[in-house]
Amino acid sequence: MATKKDFYEILGVSRNASADDIKKAYRKTAIKYHPDKNPGDKDAEELFKEAAEAYEVLSNPDKKARYDRFGHQGVSGNGGFSGQGGFSMEDIFSQFGDIFGGTGFGEMFGGRGGPRQRKGSNLRIKLKLTLEEVATGVEKKIKVKRLIICDACNGSGAKNATAKTTCPTCNGTGQTRRVVNTMLGQMISTSTCPTCNGEGTRITERCPVCNGDGVKPEEEVIPIKIPAGVREGMQVAMSGKGNYPPRGGVAGDLLILIEEEEHPLLKRDEQNNLHHDLHISFVDAVLGTAIDVPTIDGKARLTIEPGTQSGKILRLRGKGIREVNGYQTGDQLVHVNIWTPKNLSKEERAMLEKLRESPNFKPNPGKEEKGFFERVRDMFS
Repeated sequence: MATKKDFYEILGVSRNASADDIKKAYRKTAIKYHPDKNPGDKDAEELFKEAAEAYEVLSNPDKKARYDRFGHQGVSGNGGFSGQGGFSMEDIFSQFGDIFGGTGFGEMFGGRGGPRQRKGSNLRIKLKLTLEEVATGVEKKIKVKRLIICDACNGSGAKNATAKTTCPTCNGTGQTRRVVNTMLGQMISTSTCPTCNGEGTRITERCPVCNGDGVKPEEEVIPIKIPAGVREGMQVAMSGKGNYPPRGGVAGDLLILIEEEEHPLLKRDEQNNLHHDLHISFVDAVLGTAIDVPTIDGKARLTIEPGTQSGKILRLRGKGIREVNGYQTGDQLVHVNIWTPKNLSKEERAMLEKLRESPNFKPNPGKEEKGFFERVRDMFS
């Protein structure tokens, strides 16, 4: 499998480029490799698609942040173009067609006539997951209220087929054109038709169900697959599960913001390790014992060696959280704390008084006994 190119490299911009610089760079690259300018050139078509995929990620602040942090793995499988292994030209022109607006580029190279396809608004929801669901991935079914195509008028907004006419201003193209004389010669400028708002038609009699909007609200149950390893603040996108726009176009996206429920016994860190505080008695620390500790998938038997000191960190390899869209898995770190009783009986106090002066009960840490900062260093090594 070929290694994917860096998105910044594809567009020829630096990682601190502004949104305007990214847009300009995409427009320049897309014009260079546009299929109308390079008919039959498969290499140019692939470069055109690569530029569209790069722009789709870098023009979206959420996706750009995930890409900057996790690379291609951070934006794969999250809807849109990225991670799908290919997309059609219609996808590109429907989503980014306005990138060429106002230049006459479409007219110069054959164009893609007709009204511009619009995209509906996105929906945003929050989804709370348990640590167990984060670790394994999960499929949820959620109720979403969204705008769908009106079945009475099939999204046209008109009462019937004869209740719609071609816009007289743009003659059905959805755009108006004007020629501008510049020092470089004549330039063709295009803009959205003000009469029909780019739809190309006018309604003479509205649909009684949707009142001419072409869409109606409906509650829908949508299954959502959440991959293993997501974390608080990540956003998962489902393409085409948002609102449909009025009177024709493609649906927006459903954006799911991940929230993590706090686990009562395990804490997750930035390296996908899990942490557990284990409290043992003074006797178990001295004599050693075997004890069950909770993990994300049940319990694990842990051996406490005789003479274990408070603050010792025991590592359970591979018992952490798997990296999202990756193969590496964190560990579970068990922090040993020796519990000191506050209330003693007379007999217990008498036994401990006898041990107070014993040489073996005098603190005498050796070189093998690590301090706090060494333990923290080892924990992240």
